[in-house]
Amino acid sequence: MGGPRDDPSDRPFAFGENWASYATLLDEPRLAEAERGLIRLLGPDGVAGLSFLDIGCGSGLHAAAAGRLGAARILALDLDPQAVETSRAVLARHAPGAEAEVRRQSMLALDPATDGQFDIVYSWGVLHHTGAMHQSIRRAAAMAKPDGLFAFSLYRRTPLCDLWRREKRWYAAASPRAQAAARRIYVTLMRLRFALTGRDFKAYVADYHSARGMDFGHDVHDWMGAYPYESISPDEVAALMRELGFAPVRSFTERTSIGLFGSGCDEYVYRREG
Repeated sequence: MGGPRDDPSDRPFAFGENWASYATLLDEPRLAEAERGLIRLLGPDGVAGLSFLDIGCGSGLHAAAAGRLGAARILALDLDPQAVETSRAVLARHAPGAEAEVRRQSMLALDPATDGQFDIVYSWGVLHHTGAMHQSIRRAAAMAKPDGLFAFSLYRRTPLCDLWRREKRWYAAASPRAQAAARRIYVTLMRLRFALTGRDFKAYVADYHSARGMDFGHDVHDWMGAYPYESISPDEVAALMRELGFAPVRSFTERTSIGLFGSGCDEYVYRREG
């Protein structure tokens, strides 16, 4: 959701194009997995009867999952016009009865005075791509009602984050042919790693849909090109959320690795103290 840049070598990744392609794969199993992912984060009561703000809606998958789970009102935002069109189509097809609005808007323009506040503010893998991650966290947190939930995921910091930032900047500006070659190299190296550690790479890819309903190929493209890019440690998140008046509800974090094949997302749920 970063804004356009004058320097063509410093332009943001075409997130909307990738999500439009992914949306063609959406089916009931992927939608059901996305619903389970929301319940895992938000608890057994999910979103039923609650207002839901989806910041950086991408393909519209999780906005649709919230609608299917009974959200009373959904506002889904994305800065990319193609992502907005895709999300509208996905909601119309897979959650036609949902009270939902999809809007093209920078999340940095969100204002509780004009946009209202929400029972649940949700942003998966987005705030670290705005080019202003800490400001984005603060702006998103302000949209949660007192006693409301803020559920989000952010790249965990690794020793190789600076290297990946440079790679993403190159990839986002590269030609489709160069991007495809880079993906082949990445996947080949990943296959080798699996072979050396005795893991089944084919099974990993075949089961990848279970990761929030996502797709391996589209996620590789997204990972390699997702620029702007920032990362953060769980301790830094905890300190910032305390400052903002939020208490932890649950989190899913992993021990930081060297980051040779990238950084996964840590997931957090905080409640705004009323």
